[in-house]
Amino acid sequence: MEGRGVARGKRTAADLGAYLCFEDEAGQGLRPPKGRTWAPVGARPVVTVRGRGSGRVNMAGVLAFRDGERPHLFYRLHVYRGRKGEPKTFSWMDYRDLIVATHHHLGAPLVWCWDNLNVHLAGQLAEFAAENADWLRIVQLPAYAPELNPAEGVWSLLRRALANFAVTDLPGLVRIVKRKLKKIQYRPHLLTGCLTQTGLTLDTPVKP
Repeated sequence: MEGRGVARGKRTAADLGAYLCFEDEAGQGLRPPKGRTWAPVGARPVVTVRGRGSGRVNMAGVLAFRDGERPHLFYRLHVYRGRKGEPKTFSWMDYRDLIVATHHHLGAPLVWCWDNLNVHLAGQLAEFAAENADWLRIVQLPAYAPELNPAEGVWSLLRRALANFAVTDLPGLVRIVKRKLKKIQYRPHLLTGCLTQTGLTLDTPVKP
């Protein structure tokens, strides 16, 4: 990998024959994300929905790249229903399980890049990485540098896809989010575009 902020990751990934993985999180409530919509002049559409509007779908996604191969997107969802005592977002164990699932699916070592979110810095995750150093390296991205993370582009694509949808409950939102993420998942050119917009490049062209 060439470009800003991942030179160290480049050397490690090349040495290991590893996938370079970028992880990030996002969330979506029942209110549609802001976006451009179209309607006749003077006839702005109003959609009435039921429910309290509470709850949220949290998403953790990882984009995996290896020189000369198609990119991959993996993700997990966490549904927060607004109940007392319910976890609001992912735990360190959820992130550990995402790393393990990605490793099992790809069958290769991983160089795992993410930001400095508190849970990412949990001691349990550091211990997990140390125990699995034969196939896992964790790299912290520079602080306040979302433009270096290709996974940010996935959330941009998802928000654009959700702009014209209105849902009445959390199960409906989960179905739409899963459907839209799956469409992105099976379009490698979109995933490659998420990498391109960061200014980072692979050493050789990615296979179609």
